[in-house]
Amino acid sequence: MGLAGTEKTHVSATGFDLRPPYEALDILVTAQMSAAWSVRAALRDITRASEATADAIAAGGNLAYAAAGSSALMAMADGLELPGTYGIPRERIKILIAGGFEGLPEFAGGTEDDEALATREVGDASIETGDVLIAVSASGTTPYAVAAATAAKARGATVIGIANNAGTALLEVADIAICLQTPPEVVAGSTRMGAGTAQKIALNMLSTMMATRLGHVHDGYMVNLVADNLKLKQRAQRIIAAVAEVDEDEASSALERARGSVKAAILIAAGAEGPDVANILLERAHGRLRPALSMLRTSANAAQRNAS
Repeated sequence: MGLAGTEKTHVSATGFDLRPPYEALDILVTAQMSAAWSVRAALRDITRASEATADAIAAGGNLAYAAAGSSALMAMADGLELPGTYGIPRERIKILIAGGFEGLPEFAGGTEDDEALATREVGDASIETGDVLIAVSASGTTPYAVAAATAAKARGATVIGIANNAGTALLEVADIAICLQTPPEVVAGSTRMGAGTAQKIALNMLSTMMATRLGHVHDGYMVNLVADNLKLKQRAQRIIAAVAEVDEDEASSALERARGSVKAAILIAAGAEGPDVANILLERAHGRLRPALSMLRTSANAAQRNAS
């Protein structure tokens, strides 16, 4: 059996340690760029995965991640940012890491072989029918990730597998298989590099399209963000001002009246009488801002016609 792609030797590896730093770094950045481009071949599968995750969240299900090692860091970074960026309830995001969060400072490698642990953690997280689990493994054979995917699928969840080698166990067990066939690493087997870069890009794309399908992105703005610090409050005000075409003072007032809801604040700034009306419009539009704004404008136009 031949070496997996993630274990092969890069064409520029010979003498790499003897090269001047600038030349070595040029090789590294070129390899990273090649890895990034590998994601493009998986766009159709990433599309399917984003639709499955959005549909699960919209129906009240949970989104889970399972991974070990460097892949776990990529998965964790994606999952932890969804509540703040897109307002996905934190309790709906489950992140399973070999060794657990408490083991991150040591980052011991042995836990990635613990299949029983993965199976148990899937059960403890109550991952079941209606949920989606994204399992990530550069090799596609990591026992923890494969076992988590297998256990989640057996419990009725939809499984998305992300791996950097084709035809591997993780991709075979997955309902939606995302193969990111990255070139060999400059440092052979160091999948925190090119493979990790491709995984991060794919996860970013998947979750961004999920949020877009859920109606949390409007004209490139994150209109469902949770403004829980000064930077995000200022960002929320800029978003409201831009979408509703008002100044930032009006945007700030609308955000306060909407009790922090950016979508509701945009509707208020655009003419809705208050948070109750804004929330009714959003409810009718299934949480989507664009149709809610359309309904608001239609109502305003009708009122003007009646007045004249």
